[in-house]
Amino acid sequence: MSTLPVSATRASYSLDDKDEHGFTIAEEILEAAEPRTRKRSFFSRGAQKDLDGTATQPSVFDDPTTRELYRPPPEYENTHRFDPAARWTWREEIRIVRKVDLRVALWAFIMFFSLDLDRSNISQANTDNFLQDLGMNTDDFNLGNTLFRLCFLIAELPSQLVSKKVGPDVWIPCQMVLWSIISLSQYWLTGRGSFLATRCLLGFAQGGFIPDVVLYLSYYYTTSELPIRLAWFWVSNYVASIVGAFLATGLLRLRGVRGVAGWRYLFLIEGGLTLIVGLLSFLMMPPGPTQTKAWYRPNGWFTEREETIMVNRVLRDDPTKSDMHNRQGLSIKMIFSVIKDWKMWPIYCLGIVHMIPVTPPQTYLTLSLRNLGFSTTQTNLLSIPSTVLGGITLLLASYFSEIVNSRVAATVILQFWALPLLVALYTFNEQTSNWAYYAVVTLITGFPYVHPVQVAWASTNSSSVQTRTISASIYNMFVQAGAMVGANVYRDDDKVRKH
Repeated sequence: MSTLPVSATRASYSLDDKDEHGFTIAEEILEAAEPRTRKRSFFSRGAQKDLDGTATQPSVFDDPTTRELYRPPPEYENTHRFDPAARWTWREEIRIVRKVDLRVALWAFIMFFSLDLDRSNISQANTDNFLQDLGMNTDDFNLGNTLFRLCFLIAELPSQLVSKKVGPDVWIPCQMVLWSIISLSQYWLTGRGSFLATRCLLGFAQGGFIPDVVLYLSYYYTTSELPIRLAWFWVSNYVASIVGAFLATGLLRLRGVRGVAGWRYLFLIEGGLTLIVGLLSFLMMPPGPTQTKAWYRPNGWFTEREETIMVNRVLRDDPTKSDMHNRQGLSIKMIFSVIKDWKMWPIYCLGIVHMIPVTPPQTYLTLSLRNLGFSTTQTNLLSIPSTVLGGITLLLASYFSEIVNSRVAATVILQFWALPLLVALYTFNEQTSNWAYYAVVTLITGFPYVHPVQVAWASTNSSSVQTRTISASIYNMFVQAGAMVGANVYRDDDKVRKH
């Protein structure tokens, strides 16, 4: 295997040295680099690369006039691995990306799985007479969901401020431990007041988690790699729903054991599982690509060469990622500068409205199936097909967005998917077959979830790491505002229409 030197040996030549044709050494090497190619269909394999060919992409660091302008400052945690003369092959890059996928992205998937397990198990609890046991109705449930979203929204920016100051590798595990304790404490719910209190506390604890993880992943991935990783990141949402449905099928059968309702065991056990993941996250989240060594991991995850390749490929893709180090806080001035960026507001506004049409059927799927006469076990199992469909359509929408190189196209797909199905649902009445209702609602709730595409869209359109961090939080705040609207579309007096 031919391997290019990580550093163009400075003793023999520098980046500014000229060859007999008048090109700099860097230009000569980079002319051989194969540019990244975009797939043109779901089934295309893309252009075949010479695995031993140069993977290093052209950047501002190859031009002597711009190199110093974008050179990482000494405070940047990866400065010691920055080398504008670094060169590597596709074979090396592919191997490193796969390694990062297994070490970093997979754990992010597991953490998000835990978030959704604790966030969505209220839906399974509804199949076990949760509202009746606590003396509540649909309006109380709506209020709880609204307060959860409101507190989630309020916590977004403060969470980002803390995360940037102490580092996402510290803050994210702290969040997980906190919300898992709150989640398992729902075992002791006594009525409306305690239900609303835990909904608020869960919102505060979980708010900011998603932008924090997106920020953390951006330390390891280029802008072209991040959207697909985020798509798989959100697939964990659907995996959590499927696993949660099967767990609920078993755990809710514990109703009556020691005189306790099954939904109490559901909250206790799933909250305990998340607590374990949260504690392990302190060990599984290094601060950054060059900081993976620890007392319990003395050799780290990557070699010096791998660290050099990781740092330089990310900075060549986006030099602004070195503008802030991973323990640098955000200022109020930065926040206001992002808010005043009018170019981001169309994306923010889209965050409010894009999910409202499909939120009510999704929120009340299990409760609607119970009202149709299905048992607790049947209801939890019948919710699985829509979850599987949703995971598939999410990935298809994300890949479609990459193929056509358009985020707008993916967003529009959701509305074209939902509109005819919602029209059909509107025409249903009490004489409509239960299975016809189930089929339509399953298709609605299996909609292509384009939120990951829009998160990547907001991140890409941000001009620097400072604005990227804040804009991700602001976008998610608008999404939560839309979820609050969607959570209050169905009211208790709509029971006849929603079965």
